Amino acid sequence: MIPSIHKQGSSTRGLLNYLYGKGTREEHVDPHLVASFDYMAPDPGRDPSATKEDLQRLLDQPLHLLDADQRPDQHVWHCSVRAARTDRILSDEEWGDIARRIVAATGIDSGGPDDAGCRWAAVRHADDHIHIIATLVREDGRRPDHHRSGQRAQAEARRIEADYDLHRVTPGDGTAAKRPTSAERHKAERQGRERTVREELRETVRGASAGAASTDEFFDRLAADGLLIHKRIAPSGDLLGYKVALPGDRNKDDEPVFYAGSTLAPDLSLPRIRERWSLQAEAVSEAGSSGSEPVQPTLPQVTHPAFARRRASAASWQALLIIDHDDDGMAAAQIAAAGEVLDALAKTSAAHTRAQLREAAFVFERASRSHIRAARGHDHALRQAAHDLVHSGPALGRGEDGATTAMVIDMAIFLAIAAANWHAKRHHSQQAAAAQQAAEHLRTAYQAAAAHPIAALRQRGQRMAPRIRERQADLLRQALPELAERIQAEPGWPALAATLTDARQAGHDPGALLADAARRRELRSADSISDVLVWRLRRSAHLPAAAPESLQTAGARDGRHIPTPASATPPAAQASNHSSRRH
Repeated sequence: MIPSIHKQGSSTRGLLNYLYGKGTREEHVDPHLVASFDYMAPDPGRDPSATKEDLQRLLDQPLHLLDADQRPDQHVWHCSVRAARTDRILSDEEWGDIARRIVAATGIDSGGPDDAGCRWAAVRHADDHIHIIATLVREDGRRPDHHRSGQRAQAEARRIEADYDLHRVTPGDGTAAKRPTSAERHKAERQGRERTVREELRETVRGASAGAASTDEFFDRLAADGLLIHKRIAPSGDLLGYKVALPGDRNKDDEPVFYAGSTLAPDLSLPRIRERWSLQAEAVSEAGSSGSEPVQPTLPQVTHPAFARRRASAASWQALLIIDHDDDGMAAAQIAAAGEVLDALAKTSAAHTRAQLREAAFVFERASRSHIRAARGHDHALRQAAHDLVHSGPALGRGEDGATTAMVIDMAIFLAIAAANWHAKRHHSQQAAAAQQAAEHLRTAYQAAAAHPIAALRQRGQRMAPRIRERQADLLRQALPELAERIQAEPGWPALAATLTDARQAGHDPGALLADAARRRELRSADSISDVLVWRLRRSAHLPAAAPESLQTAGARDGRHIPTPASATPPAAQASNHSSRRH
């Protein structure tokens, strides 16, 4: 159940006209009162002798106790309370009780016999929600104490859900981005938009900020995405802030409707975005001068999507270790930067994974914020990975870049699960739920991305000589005795067997790679342990992510030159090809 406190207004009659009207799409059916401050307010919806003027005069009567210069300009309080789609249809009596509980919790009217509360009325014009209108002057002429009424309403809504056995909404902590208003939702429906303008802008601005290294780069990306930009400049010439608008979103005067970054989300204000790269630069500088463990310097720009995705996989692996073992500030920074990597992946993904990656990035946005302050600067590797993903361009979806996309999505699933567990341990319910939801979208994206490269590796494994397959099975039983039987029963086992063969041919010790891959993070929760091990081994051993056959097939199909497995390995990896690296 979601209560929403709307902006205070100055016209009781204007709001009543809306509540008792047909609605913008004639969606208001049988508008009528379900509760009021005195149980006897006139109901212009059900009583033919009552009018909206009668109800307005009754609600506004306390205003006349005050001198004209003492009456508040914005005296109309408005709260809507909406049930979840899965909830049963509540009766008028139940909605009336809910209305009384909300006005009591928010300080509008405690309901006590000796308390001079505000006058209010609750109107129902749909099955799933009510609107509460109140006059912000008490019967004794004083103003009500409705400070933090939104948070107080939310707390009462959680109790109402329990009492009425309704869908339980995960409690928030005040760090969520502002929800779209009902007017914004209705406007999106009229215009046939999948999301509201506020949500579209938030997604676009977040994508533009992903891995950005400067103010100029950030605004260039916004312009490239087609947004209208208004910059707020101080008399000194300093840039103070910005607003953005969609070109087609206009008000009644045919002017663009601008949203400030800070109103889209708390971390999209210009100072907060600048903080990302300013602290990163400070961290690099301080690490270089203090002799402490260095923050990795900025990597050269990646020119191939496959290399960018490999680096993103390595950065995600490092982030997992930090989230598991480092302090809260550093972990919060990694989780926030993980959101930038998901934004960058969604922006550069192939068509068959784009929708699910967009949804994953969209919902993970909630997991990226909490009251724990992120130790910015220590998230350099993930932010650099996001930057590289954007600048390397979109993946084609097949061949080496398609296989490395599957590799990085596989790692992103574990990153989202780690974020969910981290938030859950700290009782960040909404963030934990968002991270889990992102993991589900990532799993679906992984299935689409991995289908071709894993199938090619499986075919190679199935064509291997029986004695080689048995050698790899013996190796698996020695390295992972508790998991070997389960892995060999999985459809992906032939792909893992082929990968173990590739690792041996590249000069690695496959047994050591297997043991290391399993030791660094648990595997039992994976949907397919063999798939996870394939990507971990191919990343840590610097093996081509795609099978050689699929590389050449993809190259022949689209006319590209696809490097051989040896030349596909980055030069730094070739130099250390005979040692198993940990990432």
